[in-house]
Amino acid sequence: MSDGFDLIIRDARGADGKPLAVGVRDGRIAAMGAAVVGHGPEFDARGLTLGGGLHDHHLHLLATAARMESVDLSDCRRVDAVIAKLRAAAPGAWVRAIGYDERVAGLPDRAKLDDWLPDRPLRVQDRTGGYWLLNSAGLAQLGKGPFPACVELGPEGRPNGRIWRGDAWLRERIGGGPPSLAALGTKFAEWGVTAVTDAGASNGAAEAALLARAMPQRLVMMGTEALPAGDGYALGPVKLLLDENDLPPVEAVAERIAAARARGRNVAAHCVTLGELVFYLEALAVAGGAKPSDRIEHGGVITASLIGDIAATGLTVVTQPNFIHDRGDRYRAQMDADALDDLYRLGSLMRGGVRVLGGSDAPYGDANPWVALRAATDRRTRGGDVIGGGEAVGRSEALALYQGPLAVGGPADLILYDWPEDAGALGAVALTLIGGEIV
Repeated sequence: MSDGFDLIIRDARGADGKPLAVGVRDGRIAAMGAAVVGHGPEFDARGLTLGGGLHDHHLHLLATAARMESVDLSDCRRVDAVIAKLRAAAPGAWVRAIGYDERVAGLPDRAKLDDWLPDRPLRVQDRTGGYWLLNSAGLAQLGKGPFPACVELGPEGRPNGRIWRGDAWLRERIGGGPPSLAALGTKFAEWGVTAVTDAGASNGAAEAALLARAMPQRLVMMGTEALPAGDGYALGPVKLLLDENDLPPVEAVAERIAAARARGRNVAAHCVTLGELVFYLEALAVAGGAKPSDRIEHGGVITASLIGDIAATGLTVVTQPNFIHDRGDRYRAQMDADALDDLYRLGSLMRGGVRVLGGSDAPYGDANPWVALRAATDRRTRGGDVIGGGEAVGRSEALALYQGPLAVGGPADLILYDWPEDAGALGAVALTLIGGEIV
């Protein structure tokens, strides 16, 4: 075999601190060790750590790209701050705002939004991503009814401005092109993200084709049972979007699980609350049990008594350590202290034999994976308090949530990075390769 390489990375360190070099050929790791003998273009790592690229196992790409083009209200704590940001929005057909915190003024209806922004169509997404809130000018863009159940109606039978879980319908109704994904792909590459799993429950062939064309990262697509296999992405689980306030009959979800099985698909269920988790476990049991690679998305609340049951089923928990940082101060203010240890468990799941992966849930959580990695190790909120300190894990365990092991013959999805030992430090990435190509 030729000793020529497409790229040689020299003077790196492995996660264990030992010298490491890698030779890349045809998009794969062709040689790896303390030294690599051969010729080809070289990159001097200057002692940085060399590891596998990061995989965000749960996010929403189109919504995250749209967030980059939206008015961000997440730092607004007063109504006047919200109004100022909305009225300062750049010209466009719509004012699109995200991250609204209902503690500011509840969930506003069309009348209140008309006071905030009377002269331009406005749609505001609440911090959970469940609600879209429209003013009268925005509702006028939807045309006349009849409207689906996601559109709340007031006493007079007219839409009150609140739309619950109606993203797909709203997008189809108001039209417009998709957000630009180029900047998002570039930002992920800067953070060392080489693979993403889009967790959209309504994903179909159109969304898959769009994302596969636009994103430089390797792509896994969740979605409906009808989502076909295709070029440029791997087919992920069927996504079950459960809502504790409106759960269907357990038999209906078991039928969806059976339909996924018939297509050779796994299933993954949105389980933020304990009620959603217990319901999902029951639906799996009715459907004949969990299969390898079935997933619990979020695991927002998991009691200690359920850890053994989850481990016994073989389910994977895809959690968001970044929520401890992003939302932890809110949790501490709103929840009983003895319930906080059940939030976004990590260490106890691993010790209990549960496979755990990490994701951001962007745009509803911080998309920077280093925020989640830091939170996995220190469990600190934005304000500096600790939630569930016993759930903290070491750096190698945290990285394993997002990185696979390096192996000769494996894809050359690689990053060079520095993650300082200083408390509160985030990692910085100097080089990102996907399939051996520098991105």
